[in-house]
Amino acid sequence: MTTLAWTDALTLNQPTLDHTHQEFVEHLNAFGDALDAGIDALPAYHALLAHTEAHFAMEEDWMARCGFEPQNCHASQHAMVLNVMREALRYANELNDREPLNILRTELAGWFPQHAEMMDAALVWTMQQAGFDPTTGECRDVATAEAVGAGCGASSCGH
Repeated sequence: MTTLAWTDALTLNQPTLDHTHQEFVEHLNAFGDALDAGIDALPAYHALLAHTEAHFAMEEDWMARCGFEPQNCHASQHAMVLNVMREALRYANELNDREPLNILRTELAGWFPQHAEMMDAALVWTMQQAGFDPTTGECRDVATAEAVGAGCGASSCGH
């Protein structure tokens, strides 16, 4: 059973981010496959966690270069997801309780498309407005990004 299918709806037309998102889906599915097969899912989970940490760090670097507020809700959501992922790993390692991993699989599959559609799409839009090139790390116009309100895409965000 596929945990999360990659569809065109997840494409944001930013090649670097789209590739990273496809990798996230692949890691999530590999983790789900291990759970379904009844084998030790921790190696796949470690790979998913490492990928997610790097993925979020990349996005947060882009946010900083494009003028997002340092404590914006996008980065806060990343921190919350990573905290939950690390806590599930702690339960598995210290308490030998794997149930949080099973729950997290489902939760991540539901969370990710919404996050990409709102928060990551807002990041891509801001990058475009500011002329940010993820390959060089250069932002043509940070002032433009700040002027358009480099928010996270959530209606509750103050930007």
